[in-house]
Amino acid sequence: MVYKLEVTIDVIIHATEDISKFLKSFEDMFELKDIFTVNQTTGHFENPITVLNANFGKNQAQYFVERFVGSLSSEQKKELVEQIEERTVDSRFHIRLDKQEFIKGNLAFKEKDTIKIKIHTPIYNKKDTVKIFSDILQNAN
Repeated sequence: MVYKLEVTIDVIIHATEDISKFLKSFEDMFELKDIFTVNQTTGHFENPITVLNANFGKNQAQYFVERFVGSLSSEQKKELVEQIEERTVDSRFHIRLDKQEFIKGNLAFKEKDTIKIKIHTPIYNKKDTVKIFSDILQNAN
């Protein structure tokens, strides 16, 4: 079944990190180029922080999810499917990736200092959440 998907990606890049490495990794791994908005802000200790944000839907979101799921190991897919209820809020499936592993070309789940990915699809009956996201994760590639 084809779902109406939307994807949001958020990355907080600290002054000690290289923004070009993140952009190159997104391009190499998912063919995402020129989709990020870049915002500059200041941290608690007046240190510069760059925030990358991307929001896209339809074919681009479907393509991203296929590439993303295709890049995961079978153990990682199984872990995501088992955690659907914990990772889903308001029809949004939340995934957090280790930033340091990501710039090395690896996808690893982590909870702190991460790349935040949200996959959204309309779910009208909460009891269908596990079924719908299981279907998306298992049939994406």
